[in-house]
Amino acid sequence: MSEDPSPLGPDEIDPRLLEILVCPVSRTALRYDRERQELISDKAGLAFPIRNGVPIMLPDEARDLTVTP
Repeated sequence: MSEDPSPLGPDEIDPRLLEILVCPVSRTALRYDRERQELISDKAGLAFPIRNGVPIMLPDEARDLTVTP
């Protein structure tokens, strides 16, 4: 019997999920920002939040990276 992979912490996202997710706007690959808990779409200039380990892939929920604070 094989063991299940170690459970992910509350601030972790499954690496297998990152392999299949793409930006809903640009349809390009995303990069994971562990510190900010976001998935970044460089092409679309958006950062999608990750809440409780679940990526929120709605454009309306994304942070616009092209706007300077």
